[in-house]
Amino acid sequence: MSDRDEVLGAAADLVSAFARNDREAYFGAFSADASFVFYTLPQPLLNRDAYQALWDSWRRDEGFEVLSCTSSNAFVSLHGDMAVFVHDVATELRMHGEQLFSQERETIVFKRQASSAQEQQGLWLACHEHLSAMPEGLPPH
Repeated sequence: MSDRDEVLGAAADLVSAFARNDREAYFGAFSADASFVFYTLPQPLLNRDAYQALWDSWRRDEGFEVLSCTSSNAFVSLHGDMAVFVHDVATELRMHGEQLFSQERETIVFKRQASSAQEQQGLWLACHEHLSAMPEGLPPH
């Protein structure tokens, strides 16, 4: 399997885990030192634990639940043991009992982790995620 296909697979697994509210699989797709920039937050989250704590508070305090998440227009750029994955993402959420829909653009940076005896090249884990609002007036793809 090519590096590009491995990154696409890692991204698909991450999106799928998010879409089905699988907290363990979703956060397991990120390195512990991953950073997160969400346009909906006033500051970046500088590690996975910070995002997990926020996720847990959303679930507890706001009834946060992902109802669906669909990726489209995927692009991968390889840079040695790093890869940049860009896609459009359509997400349906529930918060405070209200159903919300968003169309966003996301960049996820993946880093190949050190290989183990069982793996020939190592796993691709996300080390940075940047979520942006889709520019107004653009139709969903």
